[in-house]
Amino acid sequence: MGSLGYQVMCGGAVFSLGLYHLICSTRNYLKSPQSYAAKPFHPFPRPRHLQLHLTILSLLIAIAHQLILSADSDPLVKGATPVHRLASLQSAAVLFLFLLLTLSLLISDSSPSLLPLPNDLSFALLSSFFLLHSSLSSTRASLQTSALEAKCLSVTSHLSALSALLSLLLAALPRLFPADAALAALFCLRGLWSLQTGLSLYADAFIPDGCHRLLDVSSGVEGSTQCDLDQSKFRAVAILDLALLLHVIFVFLVAILTYALVAKSVGVRRLGSYEALPTNSSPADHNHVQMKALTGTQA
Repeated sequence: MGSLGYQVMCGGAVFSLGLYHLICSTRNYLKSPQSYAAKPFHPFPRPRHLQLHLTILSLLIAIAHQLILSADSDPLVKGATPVHRLASLQSAAVLFLFLLLTLSLLISDSSPSLLPLPNDLSFALLSSFFLLHSSLSSTRASLQTSALEAKCLSVTSHLSALSALLSLLLAALPRLFPADAALAALFCLRGLWSLQTGLSLYADAFIPDGCHRLLDVSSGVEGSTQCDLDQSKFRAVAILDLALLLHVIFVFLVAILTYALVAKSVGVRRLGSYEALPTNSSPADHNHVQMKALTGTQA
């Protein structure tokens, strides 16, 4: 699955991407709720494509790491292809799909005539890639010999499936702001869970009691963090469940705080409220007009 440094880098990059998308989406919605539409990326004032460039760089580093990890030998496997090599190659292939989508967005925004990629198609492709990632993570979780790694992969699979659902919803209903905000918040949660995975699997100080890393297995190889007893395994899984709930609460608070701060900066007091329309005439004027009409009728 990777080393601690790799998980921290991935977690920071994904969390930053989600927070930036949440801020931009909220600002666009509050400034113009009637014309709001979800976007796959939000350009910087200058340089315009900084977000895409940083995303491409992060994906290239992640792909390179997975390819290097797939070349490491597993000392516990003799005369067979190590499972972790195939898993790392699968992860690299999925990351390459996300890289192709990011490059397509960059080309489409730079040269629309060369590659006119509509937003709904971009979200549909993103949904399919997340669904593929969810399927691969679920398969890897079912084949795990480590309860900790199986739990981390299972949560990752569920988060990817939910991301796929929200992306598909935005492809069909791009004006649905709650889905766009939920997708951005889910990116933040994915980043935090990547950090939690690195700490729980590769940082000795954060590995639950009763579990340990195998000394004769290279860093990041599948099944390198094991729990000796069933009681220790169940306790470790329960700790991860509690950590996930804490991350969800933290992301929810971040989303609420972001909405409040952006609303304050935009100057929106309350959406969905109605004010009385001003009138140019008073009730006395209406009575005067009615009396004139009545007098004219009697004459």
